[in-house]
Amino acid sequence: MKTITLAFTGASGLPYGLRTLECLLAAGCTVHVLYTQAAQIVAKQELDETWPSRAADLAVYFRQRYGVADEAQLQVFGQQEWFAPMASGSNPGDGMIVCPCTMGALSAIAVGASDNLLERAADVMIKEGKKLVVVPREAPFSVLHLENMLKLARLGVVILPPNPGFYHHPKTIADLVDFVVARILDQFQIPHQLMKRWGIRDEF
Repeated sequence: MKTITLAFTGASGLPYGLRTLECLLAAGCTVHVLYTQAAQIVAKQELDETWPSRAADLAVYFRQRYGVADEAQLQVFGQQEWFAPMASGSNPGDGMIVCPCTMGALSAIAVGASDNLLERAADVMIKEGKKLVVVPREAPFSVLHLENMLKLARLGVVILPPNPGFYHHPKTIADLVDFVVARILDQFQIPHQLMKRWGIRDEF
């Protein structure tokens, strides 16, 4: 199965990221999680969750939460772990998702800053021609935000704002989250049953 790097930043919308993590694991993917200190703050604010500060402890937390028995399937890396697999083009995995993505992280990726592992991993994805999906959570977008997104789009990065549709008649917040996560998974051809596809009445 695929190896995906999943990065959480300090933007609002962490439920999208965690649901993506859950679905990637359920699909049998190997997931390498990156996270910022601001993401820990958002976890407390939005979900009332207190994440451990050490990457190794957060890995244990997520494995227990999602019932992952194989430690190799879910690993968590800190922002300064430069020997992590995704820091090198020799071992980038199959792609990367930044969800949710702050405008600061998006800007740093757009200029190739590579000042931390998240930025370096994104830079590797771009230079190696791997799939990179960013889920920017901001409103409204300024001209600067849009210019950075356009720059990344021209480099082949997928810009996927978390804009849920309503044609599937969502009844809960979870339904709205699943709509966005389904679009993310589709970018990597990862099978899911989060929602019925357009034009198919009885898919599952």
